[in-house]
Amino acid sequence: MGTVMEDEFVDAELTYIVDDGKPSIRYVDWPEEKHNERLASYEPRRTRILNGRLLENPPELDDFGFKLLKRKSAVSNFYSEKEVRELYYSETAKIIKQESGAKSVHVFDHTVRTPDTSTHKKGWVRSPVRYVHNDYTERSAAQRVNDFFPEKAANLIKRRFAIIQTWRSIGDRVESEPLALCDGKTIPKTGFIRNERRYRDRTAETYHISYNPAHRWYYFPLMTNEELLIFKVFDTSPDVEVRFTAHTAFSDPNTSPNAPARQSIEMRALAFF
Repeated sequence: MGTVMEDEFVDAELTYIVDDGKPSIRYVDWPEEKHNERLASYEPRRTRILNGRLLENPPELDDFGFKLLKRKSAVSNFYSEKEVRELYYSETAKIIKQESGAKSVHVFDHTVRTPDTSTHKKGWVRSPVRYVHNDYTERSAAQRVNDFFPEKAANLIKRRFAIIQTWRSIGDRVESEPLALCDGKTIPKTGFIRNERRYRDRTAETYHISYNPAHRWYYFPLMTNEELLIFKVFDTSPDVEVRFTAHTAFSDPNTSPNAPARQSIEMRALAFF
């Protein structure tokens, strides 16, 4: 077997939710309701993940749900919330607008991810997510518009809008726990299982994805900090082929035992057309 860059694929375990026909419900900071929780079961599935760098026709946002870009950032320290908000939010908005064709873009959130728990004391630093998921549902996507544009939301949700995310290495390159993305055309509509996190004042929803052998997975090995993944996690348009993009971190069997911990940043944005 050749180097990671040369390999056409890796076979690795991805963690899927088990579809029992019911949503998963978790209560957060609400101990009185803990007894009403309904927690889902998950299963590992051996999955072939193709090297997206070797595709003859590179993936595009509307036909796969994701795209790899070459984009250097001016940010010098991604652990500085001030620098990220002052520089990276505007960089990200510009890229999403260019790539999606949106008329306006509002970047509303970011998360740095690393398995290094010593950095997790900052609220926006978390561990990689190691199960197959999509960050928004129809309900939670519309709620985001209401959250940030309460006075305009009624009109904005009548137009086409999308939630688009970006993902970048903030170390030298990603040598462990890379991001895998599923070609959105290969996910049946029945594969989306609602996952609810109920707080006292609100309910957050994401989709966890159940296994299907039709899924076609890709990754981009050894991503550098001058590369950027852009992917769509929600789109109201009925005319586009892909409206959601399932994704997950995974353990690459080619990873060296001495590989540095992954460090990445993801951004989330509303795009209005």
